[in-house]
Amino acid sequence: MYAIVEIAGQQFKVAKDQKVYVHRLQEEEGAKVSFDKVLLLDNEGAVTVGAPAIEGAEVTAKILGHLKGDKVIVFKKKRRKGFRKKNGHRQYLTEIQIEGIAASGAKKKVAAKKAPAKTEEPKAEVAEASKDLSSMTVAELKALAKEQGISGYTSLKKAELIEALTK
Repeated sequence: MYAIVEIAGQQFKVAKDQKVYVHRLQEEEGAKVSFDKVLLLDNEGAVTVGAPAIEGAEVTAKILGHLKGDKVIVFKKKRRKGFRKKNGHRQYLTEIQIEGIAASGAKKKVAAKKAPAKTEEPKAEVAEASKDLSSMTVAELKALAKEQGISGYTSLKKAELIEALTK
């Protein structure tokens, strides 16, 4: 049994008890992680392809360690110009061991929903803000004028904006 799973933005073909080097994961060494974005599943000849991922499929793994990959040399040269640039790079990696592949029964992780921002201010705050218009910036005054539906606010100066908002 093998699966093609997306881990840290890359696709890997994994099987049980296989060790894989992936881009650095945030979890600590020894932690168990699960990946629910399984793109293809092969169970002894029975192939299941997701669109884009298979619902309920999950790959579990254990983090063995964090390390750095081999150095990659990046050399740039422009001939006859005397331009040479040599850089090196070592990728941060995480070694994981695949512990199991579940074809079904996994629950989809749900991202936490953000509370919608309040757009309306209470009337007491609006009244207080109108008294304190002189301390606001021109950009804030223009935004307030736009909210109140004042036309031609883009060409007004700060004093003119304050006057138009207090009417």
